[in-house]
Amino acid sequence: MTQNTHHHLSYLELPVSDLAASKAFFQQVFAWSFVDYGPDYTCVTDQALGIGFFRSELHAQGVTGSALPVLFSTDLDASLKAVRVAGGVIVKPTFEFPGGKRFHFHDPSGNEFAVFAE
Repeated sequence: MTQNTHHHLSYLELPVSDLAASKAFFQQVFAWSFVDYGPDYTCVTDQALGIGFFRSELHAQGVTGSALPVLFSTDLDASLKAVRVAGGVIVKPTFEFPGGKRFHFHDPSGNEFAVFAE
């Protein structure tokens, strides 16, 4: 899961209003696996950076000053399609930037994520 390297970012926690819906979404779109720690917390087990989801009515979005989790994709169009099929809401269509292109979406709990490709 995570590497405990001195002063490296190793874990990210995000609020979700519906743990089951969030787990189903990320399993469907990105094939993530989870381990539950009680009824109000779950953890992604197969990413280089640990990711935890905790039950909350809050959500993380750039417009409110939250950090933006950005995922890498080798096929941005396929990732965009998978997000849409799973019910994600595209909030910034694909755009180019120096070094690549990306899109932003909201997960079922309203958290903002981005996916980029080189």
